[in-house]
Amino acid sequence: MHVFYRCYHFILKCIVIFIGIPHPRLYQGYSGLEQWAAQWNSEKPVLVVSDATLQKLGVLKQTLAQLDEKKITWHLYTDVAPNPTIDNVEHGLEMYIEHHCTGIIAIGGGSVMDCAKLIGARAVRPSKSVKQLKGLFKVLKSLPPLCAIPTTAGTGSETTVAAVVNDPNTKTKYAVTDFSLVPSDAVLIGELTQSVPDFITAATGIDALTHAIEAYIGTIGLAFSNEKSLQAIDLILKNLKVAYNEGDNLVAREQMLLASFYAGQAFTRTSVGYVHAIAHQFGAQYGTAHGLANSVLLMPVLRFYGKVIYPKLAEIADYCKLTQPQQSTEQKALLLLKTFDDLLASLAIPKMLPEIKVNDISGISQAAMKEAHPDYPVPVFMSHSQCEAIVLQLTQQSSQ
Repeated sequence: MHVFYRCYHFILKCIVIFIGIPHPRLYQGYSGLEQWAAQWNSEKPVLVVSDATLQKLGVLKQTLAQLDEKKITWHLYTDVAPNPTIDNVEHGLEMYIEHHCTGIIAIGGGSVMDCAKLIGARAVRPSKSVKQLKGLFKVLKSLPPLCAIPTTAGTGSETTVAAVVNDPNTKTKYAVTDFSLVPSDAVLIGELTQSVPDFITAATGIDALTHAIEAYIGTIGLAFSNEKSLQAIDLILKNLKVAYNEGDNLVAREQMLLASFYAGQAFTRTSVGYVHAIAHQFGAQYGTAHGLANSVLLMPVLRFYGKVIYPKLAEIADYCKLTQPQQSTEQKALLLLKTFDDLLASLAIPKMLPEIKVNDISGISQAAMKEAHPDYPVPVFMSHSQCEAIVLQLTQQSSQ
């Protein structure tokens, strides 16, 4: 079976090489937003997708004001849950159609962007339900123009081919993946992340770190994805703690947004691994925030991979200038793992998730294995029982 998985991964790599994945046009700062708005046909209305919390906090105010300044008609949709549901997508689609919108602006974190992507997908595939779009290459049609403006530095959704949706009825979370889901434009505005609480800054930052690490240690990395992974990891190690401790540090916030963008470019070409496969199940089962789930799982999964990933961890450590020439590959790898451990501790990332119920572990592990196989080009294959052992580590039961 593992041979089949590797053949499948090779095919995915060939698809990326020969077909290619689109890059969003990148703009930075409010001046970048102005550049984007200047090229938009002001007669065409847009649907602005966000969430109620960002609206309440006034995060949308300046962006919407700039749209008004450019005489761009907008309609605001903020009914997006932290783990967006199928209903969120459908209600957004209704508003998009009702107001004859011809483009979408997503202002928010990964949940908002995922919802916006799926609204766009449903707009161009009205005969297909969200569930029917599940999996690989079910959209196969260009979305309306989609401008993604992240308010957290973590998901990289502004440059990825995937959108994740939650089905509360079945307590499952699944991805829609298609090259057409890459937003046409991305605007990185550091000021929008300055008010993000420290614990969200931490979790979303480790989310981006996880994207970059899993992209780099996977088996189908390309020169481009490897370089973007390394750039992202280096930026995160240098800036995440600063952004966490000094929330209004604009330089650190801007660098974290760029790191998240680079990590998104990397993993959208190489996919992710078991950290994400398991984390998605926590989100579906308990509503655990995705960044937090990744943060708690990162080290247990990296340690599961063991010495197989040491050469790549050593390469990361060298790139980030953490090592000395005389150190062995193993020493460099262990140094990097300690660096990650220390970073997680400095960000007050917990080692357990109290919501996990021991009776759920078997089902969570089964769902995680189903998600990972065959799609994720992991460096080492995990069994159902090994996955159960990792999840058990995160429970109160493991410490008793």
